[in-house]
Amino acid sequence: MFCARKSVIVSEGAKHRGQRSIMSPAFGSSQIRDLMHIFVQKSAETQRIDRQLQLRNIWADEVSKSDGCARINAMDGLQKLTLDVISLAGFGLDLKALNNNGEPNEIDEAFCEIFSAVPPVKLYRVMMDWLPFLDFFPDERTKKIRHARSVIRRIGTDLIREKKAAIQRELDIGDGALGKEDLPGKDLLTLLIKANMATNLTKNQRLTDEEVLSQIPTFLVAGHESTTITTAWCLFALTQNPRIQQKLREELLSLQTDSPTMDELASLPYLDRVVRETLRLYTPVVFTLRAAAEDDVIPLSEPVIDRNGKAQHEIRIAAGNRVIVSILEPHHSKAIWGDDALEFRPERWDNLPEEAARMPGIWGNVLAFAAGAHSCIGYRFAIAEIKAVLFTLVREFVFELGVAPEDVTAVGMLTQRPALKSELEVGPQLPLLVRPYVHPVSS
Repeated sequence: MFCARKSVIVSEGAKHRGQRSIMSPAFGSSQIRDLMHIFVQKSAETQRIDRQLQLRNIWADEVSKSDGCARINAMDGLQKLTLDVISLAGFGLDLKALNNNGEPNEIDEAFCEIFSAVPPVKLYRVMMDWLPFLDFFPDERTKKIRHARSVIRRIGTDLIREKKAAIQRELDIGDGALGKEDLPGKDLLTLLIKANMATNLTKNQRLTDEEVLSQIPTFLVAGHESTTITTAWCLFALTQNPRIQQKLREELLSLQTDSPTMDELASLPYLDRVVRETLRLYTPVVFTLRAAAEDDVIPLSEPVIDRNGKAQHEIRIAAGNRVIVSILEPHHSKAIWGDDALEFRPERWDNLPEEAARMPGIWGNVLAFAAGAHSCIGYRFAIAEIKAVLFTLVREFVFELGVAPEDVTAVGMLTQRPALKSELEVGPQLPLLVRPYVHPVSS
């Protein structure tokens, strides 16, 4: 619905390979390292002048106003945090979504319209995918999304024009030559445009402005929505497992810095296990769609019984058939992960079952970032951001759930956001009781 049809997420074949080739340098390890200061800055800025913009300090203020324990909707703060991060790291814009001064921001409002309250899928919206003429009779939700997309498209077009002009000015000052490897540490959109303007590319290898524009929603989905959901579910899991929360906190406090580098975060093994376990148990995107390019026969690892009672050992599909590939099911399979598959247990990553070790994901033996040619190109960005936010928040606060655990549920079809069964009409939320962590006094 939100990802443009020419984006790397939905393109196929040679076009997809070409887009990934152009985009890959912007998402390499060295480029993500250069963005770490943004992840940390938006999680916790130590300069007093920026206090109102930073999530840690906002929550600390709430705690101090509430006699040491505040009831906070974690989803609200995390959504604003990740929006600030992706706008800065992705486009070089500081939306100041974490700023509480109430000033309107056009692009912020458009993002919030798309992401803040995604309702359950209705039959009419499903029918719109199959009956194109219904596009002429959109429902209210579709009208709002179309307006938000038009705002993002207009602003994105202006951004691309400005960044291309800035890069051209750099070329005019220099020797006029630009290689794909010549990528200074700037925002992802600038890096993408610079790679696309490389003089060693042929015309057929370059992305059109429309294709570059189509990547902006892709950045938003990966850098805003998925990271918000994953971090929120991780905090929920930590409230249900105080021992794990404290063990993680002790490891994070062992790093004597408030501004860790990407390599320093990667050196924390328990943090890595906690993130992997969160992505496994609370997969942010629960399925993916694929279309068959040709007739094929898919073998099954185990036979399934069809409606006629007959065992089927394979599935025949025809060219053009669309297939829903579940990500959640293999992540929760007891046959793969053992009898405790539905438990949050980071220690399982010390010694994975053989079946789990064969999981073909691009990162961490999980399918959260998919696998193969269509794996998530921005997975390093997402992991670094999630780890940086957890590093800052878990060191500072002790988290408890603000409602009964059985009241928490997941809402959404493609993505699974935390919400309350008793307040589904409110939309996604995660009420937490937040207290400052008191360091033990050494004797």
